[in-house]
Amino acid sequence: MTAHSNRAWAGPARHLNAAVSAGLTGREPAQTAFITVAMIATAVLLAGCGGSTASLSTAGGTAETSTATPSATALPIANTACAPVDGRRASDGDTYVCTRDETGTLVWLEESAARSLTTKLVAAAASKAAAEKAAADKAAADKADAEKAAAERAAAEKAAAERAAAEKAAADKAAAEQAASEQAAAEKAAAQAQAARDAAAAQAAAAAAVPPQRAAPAAPAAASGCDPNYSGCVPIASDVDCAGGSGNGPAYVQGPVSVIGSDIYGLDRDGDGFGCEG
Repeated sequence: MTAHSNRAWAGPARHLNAAVSAGLTGREPAQTAFITVAMIATAVLLAGCGGSTASLSTAGGTAETSTATPSATALPIANTACAPVDGRRASDGDTYVCTRDETGTLVWLEESAARSLTTKLVAAAASKAAAEKAAADKAAADKADAEKAAAERAAAEKAAAERAAAEKAAADKAAAEQAASEQAAAEKAAAQAQAARDAAAAQAAAAAAVPPQRAAPAAPAAASGCDPNYSGCVPIASDVDCAGGSGNGPAYVQGPVSVIGSDIYGLDRDGDGFGCEG
């Protein structure tokens, strides 16, 4: 850029500062930004084209005239963004409080509306907390009831299992005792039968070992002169021997005779109950 162009720009710059000071006072930020950009663009065009620097002031005045509001009353701030929370600001004779609305956004609310909304939100939060606590308490109670029921069911099942095991053990013991009793009875019966067989065998063996006894002749009625200790008439004497034997009498008897009392004469030498057998 040349020195001439620098001098040409310096004039509009001074006018720009004056225009900004004069034309933007009391405007809202959005309006101020728009007008500032427009005036800077105009100044640049005037400097580049050699236009009159006075036209910049005119343009600024024109912009002021065309955008001016009928009065200097501030725009309403209700429900506009704000910060910090609980901050206060006066507008149109009312006091506004920076309040967090139901969506969580910080906005300006008239003081009574802010107080009402805060009370409402606090009540809603308390109600929600109470509902959540009630739900948690109910869930805990339901869980405790379920655990108690499960414990009782497990205890009942355990008791039933133990009772069944005890009954089975008792039944098994009774069966074992009955089986042992039956086995003992069977063994006793077998032993008795074997003893009976052994006794019969012994008796048979004993009977087989004893020679058969000859039947004694029927004892005649005791006659006068016959000794009553013998069947068959054995004379009564000081001594009686078997006829044909080696005895020396004095009396003799013809055998055989049966000893039915005492063998006072010694006729039964082998003790088989018969004497003088030949």
